[in-house]
Amino acid sequence: MTLFVFLAVLSAAAMHAIWNALVKVHLDRFMSITLMTLGMGFAALFALPFVEVPKAEVWPYIIASVIFHIGYRTFLVGAYKAGDFAQTYPLARGTAPLLSALGGIFVVGEVPAPFAIFGILLLSAGTLVMSFRGGAHLEKLNLRAVGFALGTSIFIASYTLSDGSGARLAATAQSYAAWLFVCDASSALLLCMVFRGPRSLPVLARDWKAGLFTGVLSGAAYWIVMWAMTKAPIASVASLRETSILFAMLISVLALGEKMTVWRAAAALGIVAGVAALRLG
Repeated sequence: MTLFVFLAVLSAAAMHAIWNALVKVHLDRFMSITLMTLGMGFAALFALPFVEVPKAEVWPYIIASVIFHIGYRTFLVGAYKAGDFAQTYPLARGTAPLLSALGGIFVVGEVPAPFAIFGILLLSAGTLVMSFRGGAHLEKLNLRAVGFALGTSIFIASYTLSDGSGARLAATAQSYAAWLFVCDASSALLLCMVFRGPRSLPVLARDWKAGLFTGVLSGAAYWIVMWAMTKAPIASVASLRETSILFAMLISVLALGEKMTVWRAAAALGIVAGVAALRLG
């Protein structure tokens, strides 16, 4: 991974943390994710006239990614209902890079360097520790909640591998991202209708500014990630993306005045060590 790609992915992770820290909407997580996805798709509409229409061989990856995103959002809903989301979602974020690495090896045929594998493990461990600090105890998780969390991680790894492969096959990462965001927004709206019904539309419309803002930031961040996966191993990029949780911690401590605990410091050191190992690997 070149220094430019490395810094680009770090910037994408920072953008992800920033919009999570700054944007506040009075919606539940499912509606917030739907609103963000709709904002991302709306912004992408303006890019369509300036990018290539994907070739026939690219569309299966876009369709697969949309399906994986539907599964991802569906399992998020299950996670909300099954247990403490603050505990189940970290399982998904912490295990997804490991699954992406395995998928990269067996599906894409990319074997990370030994030092990069070490970095992926450190990043995953640090992400889990950072996410679990201050929440409910791990032993309180029920099997249903764990199942939804691990299912979510499988879908995260699946759309990561699909998008990395599709972006490489497309004319440009920009064209792949723009068409994916529009298609994904359509599926998100359909899923919202299934789960919440037509009465959710006025609720979404009320917070459209927040949706557009988060959509633009989220779309830009994920476009950088997809572009990076055309330049570097998918597993390394997927793992480096999870440094967003480190940026979120820095924002919470420096800007919001939250306490820096021993566990937070240890997790941060693990993530930084993982980042260094990925760069050297």
